Order: sequence, then C-alpha cells, then structure tokens
Amino acid sequence: MCNFVIGLHGTMATQEEHYQRKRLRKSYIGAIFSITLVLFLLGIVGIILIHANQLSRYVRENIIVTALLKDDARATDVTRLQKQLDFSTAVKSTVYVSKEDAAIQLTEQLGEDFIDFIGYNPLSATIIINLNAEYANNDSLAILEQQLMQHGEIQEVTYQKNLIQKINDNIKIISTGLLGFSVLLLLIAIALIHNTIRLSVYAKRLLIKSMQLVGATRRFISKPFIRRGITQGIVGAFVSCSLIAAGLVLLHNYLPDVFSIQNIDFYLLLFVVLFVISLLLTWLSSFFSVRRFLKMDSDRIYF
Repeated sequence: MCNFVIGLHGTMATQEEHYQRKRLRKSYIGAIFSITLVLFLLGIVGIILIHANQLSRYVRENIIVTALLKDDARATDVTRLQKQLDFSTAVKSTVYVSKEDAAIQLTEQLGEDFIDFIGYNPLSATIIINLNAEYANNDSLAILEQQLMQHGEIQEVTYQKNLIQKINDNIKIISTGLLGFSVLLLLIAIALIHNTIRLSVYAKRLLIKSMQLVGATRRFISKPFIRRGITQGIVGAFVSCSLIAAGLVLLHNYLPDVFSIQNIDFYLLLFVVLFVISLLLTWLSSFFSVRRFLKMDSDRIYF
C-alpha cells in the first residue's frame, strides 16, 4: 500500500512537472509570437516611410523648370550654360531641346504639322532642368530663376509655382501624418512587449520569491530572466525581419516598378533598428519585471 502511494505521488509529480513545462513552453512561444507581430508591424510602417521618402524625392526631382533660349543665342554659349547648370548643386540633370526637336514633339502631340499651317516655327529652343529634391521649392526656384535671367542667352524661365507649392504642402502633411503614426505605433509596441515579458516573468514569480528567500542575490535571480528575454527578442526580431524580407521579395517580383529593392542599405538599416528596439525593450522589460517581483511583499505575490 505504501509503495502504491509513493508511486502514485511520483506519477502526480511527473504529470505536474510535465504540465508546468508545457505551460512555460506555451508562454515562451506566445512571447516570441507577440514580439514578432509587433516588430513586423513596425517594420511595415518603416517600409512605408522608406518608400514615401523615395516617392517624395521622385516627385520633386521630376518638377520641370524650362529655360527658353533666345533665337540669336550661339550654340557655344548654350553649351557652356548647360555645362554650368550640370555642375550646379541644385540641378540634377538638364536636357537641351532645339527648335526642330520641339516642333517634332508638338507635331506628334497635335497629330498634324502646324508649321505647314502657320508657315514658320514659332517655338524656341529650351533647356529643360530637373532639380535635386532639396531644391525643389519656390524659394530655391526663385533664386535659380534670378541666376538664369542673368545669362544673355535666356529670354524666359517658366515653372508652375502653384503646383510646386501644393506638392510640397501635401508631402509635408503626409510625412507628418506618417511620422505621428509611427511614434504612436512605437509606443504601442513598447507597451505590448513590456506586458508580454512581464506576464512571462509573472508565471515564475513564486520561483523568484523562493530564490530570494534562500539568499540568492538580485543579480543571480535576474540574470536567467534577462537572458531569456533577450533571447526572445532576438528570435522575434529575426522572424519578423525574415517575414518582411520575404514580403519585399514577393512584392518586388509582382510589382517591380512600385517596390524597388535596389536601395538595400535602407532595408538593412531598418532591420538593424528593429533588432536594437527588440533587444532594448526585452532587456529593460525583463530587468524591471524581475525587480518588481523582488521588491514585492511575500503576502502580495499570490494575488
């Protein structure tokens, strides 16, 4: 009878141990899943910010400034002027369009030869200027216009002031909105990861208090929990970055014009930021969660 009781007690202890292991495993996996999901959402917002920045640069750099040349402008002077513009920090690229080329382009657009109708070519040779994104604003364009008008070969400089102002205003509004949303999501990520780690530590609060009662130091008690939290952060960051990378490859295959993966440095920087955020949050959350239970009274730890 005694052997039966001992055996039954051993079986129950084994089942309890198995149950605790299973519970801790689920808690560990659940923490990694939560961290992965939060970091994945942060990564998606980061991708949106990267492409929004690239899109805003693309739009600004495709704003056209047209310099109309005088009919008596000499070819050598025009070539010299174009080279000066190409070396300017504000200018991304220039294209010279002769009177003949301008007439051909307009004829193609109209679908008929307008020169035969009016008897001459009224168009002027032009230099089409595309600016660098940093200079695609009305203040910089006004300065560029003044500089261009000092050249005797140019008779007029044209660009759409209202359109440029509207583009810059819209880009500023969208950028501010995305930045605000990113900050909000980061705060939510901090709260979720902290709660996830805290619940993981809470499951072992009795073990923490028992170790403290037998004389273990705070550093000795905290070390395995912090190590475990950092491990969860590394695994979560790795999984989330892998999912984001796989998604980028798929989107690039199906939408190559929209999702370019040529600027790999931006994505690598994003992955590094996600790893740093994950490591910092899991380390700090583990540290403060263990410290909270170490400071808690023995009577309160069961509630």
